[in-house]
Amino acid sequence: MALSLTKENYVLHRIHSLTGIVPVGYYMAQHLVLNTFSIGGEAYFNGVIGFFEGMPKHFLLAMEIFAIWLPLLFHAVYGVFIVSRAQNNYFEEKYKWDHNRMFFLQRVSGLFIFAFLIYHVLTTTVYKYTSGDPEVIKFAAWHAKLQNPVVLIAYVLGIAASCYHLGYGLWNFCIRWGITVSEAAQVRIQKISLLVCVGLTLVGWAALAGFLLKKPGIVPAAGAPEGGEATTISRPI
Repeated sequence: MALSLTKENYVLHRIHSLTGIVPVGYYMAQHLVLNTFSIGGEAYFNGVIGFFEGMPKHFLLAMEIFAIWLPLLFHAVYGVFIVSRAQNNYFEEKYKWDHNRMFFLQRVSGLFIFAFLIYHVLTTTVYKYTSGDPEVIKFAAWHAKLQNPVVLIAYVLGIAASCYHLGYGLWNFCIRWGITVSEAAQVRIQKISLLVCVGLTLVGWAALAGFLLKKPGIVPAAGAPEGGEATTISRPI
């Protein structure tokens, strides 16, 4: 398979499209859904963290490397290469088509996500492993982090950009892999892609709201009914 730094490779382009859906897209969707446990409060969200942190360390690390990091790294790096070769002409009056706009936004969102994920991964997963402290990815840390309006805006935009990128990627994947051949089929998958984009964006924003609206250190007392007395959990400083 001949490779060139000046043009896209057919096989790599198809793999890039595939990794954007599985495993990267699937991981992002389940990641956002699991994050909505923040709506239930600290105990619920930390329960999710505890489940994964309770796995054997070598198994968890291997799963993250081969099922998340390597596919994501390939998708991101090859995606930047694709963007570098794009000929964006959407701002020319005669090219203001809907699909041309989608094409342009897909590449802009990809670059934004690339920078956003560097920050996100460095301050969560990388910091957790280098410090040996899983508290950095637990509820209290997220509650504190999102009090910063700059960080909050970054996550609001990062979630929206990621969900748009996945939605358009789903539409593009179905065409590239010959799943939607007819124009009618492409219109249908475009509507589904829009639902995926909007739905996952709302799910991600709901998770952020949970971190903001629920305070850490407060969990329902054992056996207390919903809305009953609460118990404060103190932590060492």
